[in-house]
Amino acid sequence: MAVAFVLIAISAYPTSASSQNDPKSTAACPSAADMDHQHLQGRWLAQLQGASPDAPGATATLQLGPHPELAQSVRGTVQRNGATAQVSGDVDGGDLTLEESINGTNISATWTGQVVDGSCGKEIRGTWNDANPTPSAPSAPFVLRKQVGWQ
Repeated sequence: MAVAFVLIAISAYPTSASSQNDPKSTAACPSAADMDHQHLQGRWLAQLQGASPDAPGATATLQLGPHPELAQSVRGTVQRNGATAQVSGDVDGGDLTLEESINGTNISATWTGQVVDGSCGKEIRGTWNDANPTPSAPSAPFVLRKQVGWQ
């Protein structure tokens, strides 16, 4: 009977494996400086600030995957206002740089920003810059948020 109590006590005692679920663990929650191209992969929702909250281009969806030619980079698409453009770039020391191309050859816009500290690599804030800015297409602050299920 004493053996049964010992086995029950041992099985009820938490083990060190519990740290795998710790949201502060570096694998599950990278710091901004530790974020790399692998953390960028997945689906992101972008909110761009325009002249008014309902201005065209206020939201976009980015789908990023590994870049087939550049090992530390990502490549994918951005969908906005029914149009799809190509994007490629990277994150280094918490700084994001993405280049957007409507025609697949020329840079039509850039996304530059910083990973938000404490966001576990799931939020990036910065500025979207049109390569040829006009009054109707000025620079716009953005917030990128990684979508659930797309790690």
